[in-house]
Amino acid sequence: MTRNDHWCSFLHNCNQLITASDPLLQSGTLTRVAGLVMEAIGLKLAVGSSCTIFLPNGNNVSAEVVGFSEDRLFLMPSGDTYGLVPGARVVSTEFIGELPKIGCLQHPKRRAADRAKHVMVGYELLGRVLSGAGEPLDQLGPLRVENSMPLYSRPYNPLERVPVSEPLDVGVRVINTLLTVGRGQRMGLFAGSGVGKSVLLGMMARYTSADVIVVALIGERGREVKEFIENILGKEGLARAVVIAAPADTSPLLRLQGAAYATAIAEFFRDQGKHVLLIMDSLTRFAMAQREIALAIGEPPATKGYPPSVFAKLPQLVERAGNGNKASGSITAFYTVLTEGDDQNDPIADNARAILDGHIVLSRRLAEAGHYPAIDIEASISRVMTSLVSREQIELARHFKSLYSRYQRSHDLISVGAYVAGTHPELDKAIKLYPALESFLQQGMFQQENYHDSLKKLMILFDNKQG
Repeated sequence: MTRNDHWCSFLHNCNQLITASDPLLQSGTLTRVAGLVMEAIGLKLAVGSSCTIFLPNGNNVSAEVVGFSEDRLFLMPSGDTYGLVPGARVVSTEFIGELPKIGCLQHPKRRAADRAKHVMVGYELLGRVLSGAGEPLDQLGPLRVENSMPLYSRPYNPLERVPVSEPLDVGVRVINTLLTVGRGQRMGLFAGSGVGKSVLLGMMARYTSADVIVVALIGERGREVKEFIENILGKEGLARAVVIAAPADTSPLLRLQGAAYATAIAEFFRDQGKHVLLIMDSLTRFAMAQREIALAIGEPPATKGYPPSVFAKLPQLVERAGNGNKASGSITAFYTVLTEGDDQNDPIADNARAILDGHIVLSRRLAEAGHYPAIDIEASISRVMTSLVSREQIELARHFKSLYSRYQRSHDLISVGAYVAGTHPELDKAIKLYPALESFLQQGMFQQENYHDSLKKLMILFDNKQG
């Protein structure tokens, strides 16, 4: 053996020993627990790092670093904090167990800071229901997934994105024709409570022409999770869907992570060339989770109690959806926005309208009248519709909205019999067509209307009635 061979063998053995060795764990001390936030000293970790708090009873608590001040770390638990005691040991695990191959590299071990930012993705997730932490909730056994990716991806270069230029069939007649949605568009669904929001989302999930559906149920009632999956989404919809559920009783950290996890899964399928429909219910609960964390670590409130970081987090989440480059697919996203007390000027609703590519407003007045889906077409708009459809469809949609709006503005006058026929030709036409217009806007929960049939019915409506 030559001298060079001897040194190569020696260095190879050293490399194996370093790889197999167990690192010295960094540890600190828990000094304070106040509400949702814990403070620890003795550790220097990056924001986003994971750590474990060891308790005397053996029930350890997982947490994440959400901020720091001088030598103090602010930790947010991902579960219950019962049993925490002063002086508990806080440990950052430097290495974890083996991970599968990623690309052509084998990563036998990964740092804890990376573990907190990597999540499982892959085709194996289709048909599964997971928590915000990626744990199975459907009792279908453990996940066997070979791929992982960062929980928070780098911002997409806007110049690399393919423009939104192709319509997406969502199976709902009024959206297909009057509020046409394109592949890669980000839409807001603005609604109060009890106006048919979940039913409309379920219709789009079942009837859409997208290849994959990712549903994120963030901060909603736990009871609604099972109802949405079994009664609204159904077996057919679940077969090509991944559901991430982080109900209201989970920690704000898991609610934030659930929204980011669902987006990461959608990004994976987009990178595989698939057309993805991402449904997130709701963007408001995501903002509220960030507000809880921000206020707990001392960030000052700004607009109606929402700290500035909330309005920074919203576009960071929304901008991850959309079209990819020419070699990838698309993420068409629907984000529900809860309008408290039907206030359309709520700060989250107002901010969402500014960063989304359109909004669909659900009206309580229509829902109370049994008009479903309760879409207020006068207050709704799709900002990219003009670049998706023909001029003929644009003109038909404009004419439809004009007649419908004309009737609504004169409804009180007509209902009391004060309007004299022939006074206004455009209103006469609206009165004549109104029953057909209202019927066109309504659709049963289990009734599917594809894009071409919807457009054909819109054309027939005016051809038959106008003469």
